[in-house]
Amino acid sequence: MKTVAQMLRAKPQQSVHTIDADAPMLEALRLMAGQNIGALPVIEGRRLVGIVSERDYARKGVLQGRSSVATVVREFMTEPVLTVTPKQSIRECMSLMTDQHMRHLPVVEGGELVGLLSIGDLVKEAMAEQDDLILHLEQYIRGEVA
Repeated sequence: MKTVAQMLRAKPQQSVHTIDADAPMLEALRLMAGQNIGALPVIEGRRLVGIVSERDYARKGVLQGRSSVATVVREFMTEPVLTVTPKQSIRECMSLMTDQHMRHLPVVEGGELVGLLSIGDLVKEAMAEQDDLILHLEQYIRGEVA
């Protein structure tokens, strides 16, 4: 199974959109909508301090009657944020996301944010690996592979 680093290198969009902890939540919502993404790592200076998602806004904003204009991202974000390193396996990431009910997983190396994985990224990778295995097994059965 691939590592996080291998998967990040293969992603077509490698840049990670982030939001400042003191930005209005409305700015985060606009950025997520404009980029068609569901979560943003939250930074303070250069340090990752949390993650904010559409789910966070729905639960901590809409359901509690809080304004996205008057409230900063810090009030909605999830903290502490769970992260992985580029050396970890895709299987480890899938297990962590499943166990913790997460949809987005920041990748940190040397204290720096280097990527972001979504559950969709991991599902695509798992399906590709299964397709490769099935193809290999079919070739083996037909005697095409030694």
